[in-house]
Amino acid sequence: MGPKASEGIECLVACQPVSDRVIMGRMLEILGAGEDRIDDLDRRVKISTSIGFQERPDTARAKYVRIPTYLYGVHDDLLTTPDDLERAFEMLDVEDKKLAWVQGTSMRWDGYLEFQRRPEPILEWLSRHLA
Repeated sequence: MGPKASEGIECLVACQPVSDRVIMGRMLEILGAGEDRIDDLDRRVKISTSIGFQERPDTARAKYVRIPTYLYGVHDDLLTTPDDLERAFEMLDVEDKKLAWVQGTSMRWDGYLEFQRRPEPILEWLSRHLA
């Protein structure tokens, strides 16, 4: 994603971006297989789809973002780790950025409902950047 990909786009709001390797590692842990089996899963995914975790989008691609960005997600999400979203935030190549955590839950779905439940912070962000 280069500068032309965001041409005409004023800002970005990203709900719970996640790296496949991170979320699949957590799934292995939850299922009792152990996160240490991630490389085996990666090989099987690559055999099935021809695309391993390294070739799939992950939060490290945030380094290509050059527009104001608001990231948010569930801090204690059972299916990922806070450092994955924090890494995306750190890699954003823009000064105007915000990371907001949904607190008080471990359920990923609550992150998707955050805008419906508390739209004000996101609407304020959008109004500042789309005015």
